[in-house]
Amino acid sequence: MTSAGAAFRLVRAGWILTREGVVAALPGDELSGFPKFGWRIARLLTRRRARHRQRSERLAGAVARLGPSYVKLGQFLATRPDVVGNDIAVDLALLQDRMHTFPREQAVHGIEGSLGRSVDELFVELDAPVAAASIAQVHSAQVARDAGAAKVAVKVIRPGVRKAFARDLESFFLAARLQERWIPSSRRLKPIEVTETLAQTTKIEMDLRLEAAALSEIGENTRDDPGFRVPHVDWERTGRDVLTMEWVDGIKMSDVEGLRAAGHDLPKIAANLIQSFLRHTLRDGFFHADMHPGNLFVEADGTIVAVDLGIAGRLGKKERRFLAEILYGFIMRDYRRVAEVHFEAGYVPHKHNVSAFAQAIRAIGEPIHGQSAETISMAKLLTLLFEVTELFDMQTRPELILLQKTMVVVEGVARTLDPAFNMWKTSEPVVGHWIAANLGPRGMLGDAREGVHALMSLARQAPEIAARTERLSREIDAMAEHGLRFDEATARAIGKAEARHTRSGRVALWVIALALVWIGWKLM
Repeated sequence: MTSAGAAFRLVRAGWILTREGVVAALPGDELSGFPKFGWRIARLLTRRRARHRQRSERLAGAVARLGPSYVKLGQFLATRPDVVGNDIAVDLALLQDRMHTFPREQAVHGIEGSLGRSVDELFVELDAPVAAASIAQVHSAQVARDAGAAKVAVKVIRPGVRKAFARDLESFFLAARLQERWIPSSRRLKPIEVTETLAQTTKIEMDLRLEAAALSEIGENTRDDPGFRVPHVDWERTGRDVLTMEWVDGIKMSDVEGLRAAGHDLPKIAANLIQSFLRHTLRDGFFHADMHPGNLFVEADGTIVAVDLGIAGRLGKKERRFLAEILYGFIMRDYRRVAEVHFEAGYVPHKHNVSAFAQAIRAIGEPIHGQSAETISMAKLLTLLFEVTELFDMQTRPELILLQKTMVVVEGVARTLDPAFNMWKTSEPVVGHWIAANLGPRGMLGDAREGVHALMSLARQAPEIAARTERLSREIDAMAEHGLRFDEATARAIGKAEARHTRSGRVALWVIALALVWIGWKLM
């Protein structure tokens, strides 16, 4: 049942978004009926000082008032341009996850509670916090090693953050349910499923052991890669609420002038960044999904060090093949093959015509080949591609959307370092090598081996599958003869659930209505 508190918090959030001009900044001219009326009212209620700000500034102002849960909501929605649109996704991606630090004593309490050992036993010295975000803050510290004291970074979960997120998630779910119920056109975007994904993503990000595991996995994958690495994890000093890793001495990639002053080859770093990202994506199927310049450092020898792996993306072999063949197809101008890959992967229903789809793909690819290489954006290409595939009933693929968002960020960082950056020339060696290794004769042998293993596994399960099939056949015969029946307890449970759903919906609507009346009275 939805609590009254969740409804009041949702009304408060809507009021703040309205006053800060976020609602008024949305493209309301395309709306009609009651939504357009509400948009016009929102424009009248916008603060005077907010009316002259850009939409990204309005979002930042609203989120600063709403708190850390809404920072994470905004950053999450930035990964879903299919839900909020590309322009708004870009604005949301600019939200800065910077919060006030919490006292060192609370950090000590969290560390000791998570690891079961005193801070004095774990660290030679634990310094004041150096950075703070919505979920955690980072301290510098010293640990004892055989060669002497070593500097480390200690990430500690913010006190009470799980309870605060759980409370705000209740409001997010209420908003999603109301949206599905009262805005039928939004149902195809599956707002409840989107909120469930946010809840799951946040839970994972709040368990620092999982971030440590992601760092460890990427560390193993990139052990022999030139010019890229991640910090080493100190597992002895890592738990659910604390992550200890090596301290990175380097220049943040956001400090372009600092990199240039240090004598770094910026075009070389840009090329290394893109090739590393594509290598992780295609070769490993596991990539850092939050590679903004604040999370990337450059060491003295030019090595890129990526930190903050709370968000990571995975691609299966089918998705990797899909991506590689699409990119290579555009490079070689083989639009028919690009179209066929969509059908082979099952992303576009077979009721559509391959040739017609290839024609739509050509409409994207040909204008690109008429431009200079420096102006061609792979991220923009993927954006246009997803817009075209939507016309052919391609279902949303969250893993591909996350990949697209990350590629937008990574490509933007590369172009900041090198305005004349040639995305296609830089990516071709990595993409071409992966295709040669996985789609050529060697790849066919690998597919054949996997097929043999799958057949052997199926053969081992044959007796169990036969037994299940026999049971299912008997149950279907019984249903055909007697019909589908619920026992008394199941029927009562269904009735109670339906009654709860109806009652909670009415309560939420009444609470929201009363809150709006109260707000109107305060304004008079």
